[in-house]
Amino acid sequence: MKDKRILYVSSEVIPYLPETEIASMSFEAPQMVNSKGGQIRIFMPRYGNINERRHQLHEVIRLSGMNLVINDFDMPLIIKVASIPKERIQVYFIDNEEYFKRKATFADEDGNLFEDNDERAIFFAKGVVETVKKLNWSPDIIHVHGWLASLLPLYLKHYYASEPLFSQSKIVSSVYNQGFEGSLNKEMINKIAFDGIDTASIEELQDPTYENLMKVTVKNSDAAIIGSPDLNDQLVNMLNTTKIPVLSYKKKEEFPQAYEEFYTTRVLD
Repeated sequence: MKDKRILYVSSEVIPYLPETEIASMSFEAPQMVNSKGGQIRIFMPRYGNINERRHQLHEVIRLSGMNLVINDFDMPLIIKVASIPKERIQVYFIDNEEYFKRKATFADEDGNLFEDNDERAIFFAKGVVETVKKLNWSPDIIHVHGWLASLLPLYLKHYYASEPLFSQSKIVSSVYNQGFEGSLNKEMINKIAFDGIDTASIEELQDPTYENLMKVTVKNSDAAIIGSPDLNDQLVNMLNTTKIPVLSYKKKEEFPQAYEEFYTTRVLD
């Protein structure tokens, strides 16, 4: 992995959020690549329940100040950064007061999904790409974790298809059992279509369930990794029938060698 550039884009990363399969692997995988001489960047949303003082987040003025158009509304993009203690790993946070100031990640105190989670996902995808463009950092691999990050492959393959910085980048998406019940906003497909993305390529999002979101993600990825030992039948069937390389689930002690081999022999080959 020496000198390979890998961009990790995740909805959750420890130590900034509680430990889950996604948050843990979004730290462990970059740590592994970093230890083997690879170059990494990590991006996640700056949720309001992340303690900025404790984790020493600070705004990067030169990267902030852009407006992203989401469903015909201008939404200011704020970029913050922090370093994971003892790891020499920088994490970039995508922030916006309207979308991420609330003191929760995906749902309110009654467990109801936020009505604008679809727009938050669009904003996160665009915000990551626009920030990486400002950094002028061309990744060899882009590894996506978690459903709030799951629109990134779609936007890279369609909205940013002519962007030269990503012309050689390979997209890997991890699929987890950590989704959500029900559906996101039914207008999601129209909000994505507003960006000029053909509705035929996102027809699954007429009903934006977790499973349908993952179908769109995998369809626009170059490879996939099974991130949980117990995926539901619908996700298993999708991964069994896709034509892209798929890495089976690996336990914590197995994943470093398996991920490195997968990256180098199946993704970059």
